[in-house]
Amino acid sequence: MRLTICGARGSTPAPGPAHLRYGGHTSCVAVAHDGERPSLVLDAGTGIREVTRLLDGHPYAGAILFGHLHWDHTQGLPFFAGGDRDDARTAVYLPAQGDAEAVLERAMSPPHFPITPAGLRGTWSFSGLEPGEHDICGFVVTALEIPHKGGRTFGYRVRDGAASVAYLSDHCPTLVGPGAGGLGEYHDAACTLAKGCDVLIHDAQLLDEEVPARAAFGHAAVGYAVGLGETAGSGRVLLFHHDPPRTDAQIDAIVRSCAAAAVPVAAAAQGMVIDLPARAVP
Repeated sequence: MRLTICGARGSTPAPGPAHLRYGGHTSCVAVAHDGERPSLVLDAGTGIREVTRLLDGHPYAGAILFGHLHWDHTQGLPFFAGGDRDDARTAVYLPAQGDAEAVLERAMSPPHFPITPAGLRGTWSFSGLEPGEHDICGFVVTALEIPHKGGRTFGYRVRDGAASVAYLSDHCPTLVGPGAGGLGEYHDAACTLAKGCDVLIHDAQLLDEEVPARAAFGHAAVGYAVGLGETAGSGRVLLFHHDPPRTDAQIDAIVRSCAAAAVPVAAAAQGMVIDLPARAVP
């Protein structure tokens, strides 16, 4: 399995010279079977524009999974050139909440945008997903509901029979309870998704000291992401959904502060490629 980080920023794009190494595009991770082009995309923030170059001129043929429907996870959809062409085939899945296409159309339609989802070229389908295990594009996808403010939100675990990745891009564990350290509970859904995975990609928008003032916005702290990885026995933790003002130098400092963790910790960077090992996983 190959993962490509196409956007790692949260809330809003963050262009500019202070954000060159970790990137300014919002949430998007492309997933490919070994030796193949991406066929599964996790979230469609502005980073989904970067997926097109991974297709080497071919149309997209695969699925897009939305963790939830906030702007920083959906607004790249109509700018995904690899999917917006006559020969593309794209299946879109989102946490079930009524008619999936109609829900997306609330934000993608005039006067907010020139076209609706039906105006995209190619063959598109839109479906609501319920919690559980699903077979999507040859991947085994486990979807579980996790706490996040402002709409139904799923975390995902993606397996290909050899490797696994857990993706909790927006997660507010303090909504479940403060937990032992005040950063939020290691609740069942989070632990199930992260248990023994090769890579845990997790919301780390907040510094630990920012939790009292900012957790109500719906995000997790760096310390929680690392602690979940340690608790769940994840192979490594990739800090994700970086706060828009957070500079490259500040993210570097965050990673250094995690050097003593019991699990390897890195920060997701736009363009980062991770080839997961071919081995049996839980």
